[in-house]
Amino acid sequence: MVISAFATRSTSVHAASAATDPLEGKWWGTAGTDKERIEVGFEFRRDDTGTLRMRFTQPITNVFDYPDTSEIVRDGDRVVVEPFALSLTLEGDTLSGTFPGPKSKALLTRVNSIPVESPIPDVPTGPAPLWQTRLGGQVFATPAVLDGVAYVGGTGGVFNAVDTVKGEIRWTFSAGAPIFGGAAVTSDAVFFASDNGYLYKLDRVNGQQVWRYALGDAEVPRILPHPTVFDWDWQAATPVVADEVIYVGSGEGSLHAIDATSGQRKWRFGTNGKIRNAVAVDAERVVFGSADHFVYALDRNSGVERWRYDTRADVNATPLIEDGRVYIGNRGAGLFALDANTGEEVWRLYFWGSWVESTPVISDGVLYVGSSDLRRVSAIDPSNGKVHWRSDVRGWTWGTPLLVGDRIYAGAAGGAPYFVKHQASLSTLDRETGKLLSRWPLADTGGHQWGIAGSPVRSGDHIIVATIEGSLFSFPLQ
Repeated sequence: MVISAFATRSTSVHAASAATDPLEGKWWGTAGTDKERIEVGFEFRRDDTGTLRMRFTQPITNVFDYPDTSEIVRDGDRVVVEPFALSLTLEGDTLSGTFPGPKSKALLTRVNSIPVESPIPDVPTGPAPLWQTRLGGQVFATPAVLDGVAYVGGTGGVFNAVDTVKGEIRWTFSAGAPIFGGAAVTSDAVFFASDNGYLYKLDRVNGQQVWRYALGDAEVPRILPHPTVFDWDWQAATPVVADEVIYVGSGEGSLHAIDATSGQRKWRFGTNGKIRNAVAVDAERVVFGSADHFVYALDRNSGVERWRYDTRADVNATPLIEDGRVYIGNRGAGLFALDANTGEEVWRLYFWGSWVESTPVISDGVLYVGSSDLRRVSAIDPSNGKVHWRSDVRGWTWGTPLLVGDRIYAGAAGGAPYFVKHQASLSTLDRETGKLLSRWPLADTGGHQWGIAGSPVRSGDHIIVATIEGSLFSFPLQ
């Protein structure tokens, strides 16, 4: 997309000089680094009191003509807006400098108009669901699927085993407290954590309890999504099983290693923040993030810390370990690539103010990841963090994109009231280009949030998704 496609540059020098302040007017251009450059626009004008104000447009973050009230500092031809990390110098009909932050170069020119938000494009809906099973409560987790059965719990405190062909519930287990996280499934057992402070092991065939382990976080409070309170805490640690050991975090900040057979603790490691995600495990390490802003790598056998990395924001995403690197996002709008042996930063990619709580997936040399307010699925070069494409799916894409052949399945959630418009859906994208191929919309049901919070999961020729409203859906594989 080029500037001339949306904005007509002023050819009148007189028009620019006629203003009391040459900064006043509309400006359009680009900002970013060699990893990605985006389009951005500002309009500077005076309010009724004569105070200089700014209106902000940044299409990639779905913000158009946003009226900001931050102080605009003038120092000769230099313009500084600290809350926006903006520092530009006026020279004739150009503004140049940095936005957002000193590492992101910006260049804008004076224009007569700035783009407005485009309507939602019409695309095919794709095939309708094969079945819908109502589970009760809300479901924020990604279903775990094995041998034609989906396993998932909800805020109603019930854990469910559902046949993925017919949608019939095979068995249920009442934990007695909300279940926000996903499950780990083995050939004979199912493991999940509940907000009553326990990790459960159930028999996979009949759902009977085998044992439970106290995680010690029963008294840890949650703040669920709200229109005006943004410290959302709807995630929960999902257990991971590797070589008969279960690794699971807790809301009071500990990571536990537990013998899968006996339910006895092998070791415990404490952090200073909630652990609301799953671990990544390789031959030597267990890697995970904490709300204390750190990514940790521990020795698998002993739980001894090998390294930690400060991301400077809550880490609520599950890491990916691939080819000697750890890939992980945070609530500080960053996606990081770290050296798996040392924890040193290899690269970081800015997501333009959007949280990154999606866990990446890498295939054929491309990293795919969702986002939050950015509303986009992104394809990125994992070697250097350079963006191949970003595709707008019109909703929060907190889950991991599902790759099937040349297509990508992405679940999206919506929220209202909110400063970004949403349409919750299950969408399919072209894997090479990011082109949106189909979108099955999920209706606003009247609460603050609706749609899909977790990831789509494949079960044979079915795509299984769970909705925040508390239903499990099966869609045919396209």
